[in-house]
Amino acid sequence: MERGMDVAVRRIEHVGIMVKDLETSIAFYKETAGLELKGTLEHTNGVIRLAFLGYGESDETELELIQGYNDRLPAEGKVHHIAFNVDRLEPEIERLRALNVKFIDKEITTLPNGSRYIFFEGPDGEWIEFFESTR
Repeated sequence: MERGMDVAVRRIEHVGIMVKDLETSIAFYKETAGLELKGTLEHTNGVIRLAFLGYGESDETELELIQGYNDRLPAEGKVHHIAFNVDRLEPEIERLRALNVKFIDKEITTLPNGSRYIFFEGPDGEWIEFFESTR
């Protein structure tokens, strides 16, 4: 399938993995995969804590660790979502609405660092995020 000229998605932004303990998982991925902690955030909902890890490349796909979303994780862990980086969310949301995509979020969420996102469903109910970064 060719990349459409009207699609403004640039790359996979990050992959989110739900974890039980953020600090334990940060240490694990640093030790086992050589990832660097690039930053942490407290979500605006006051429950979820996020950590972003990578190798320091400006255009890399990051690993996002999510604590507090769901404590009932299966033994093998759980990938929460895949995120695609976009320049601007609003035009992409309108394009997705025209495609009759089912949105999980009713509106855009803005994080304390100014990054913004919205979630929608794939054909099998998988969670997909369009992410507008401040970086």
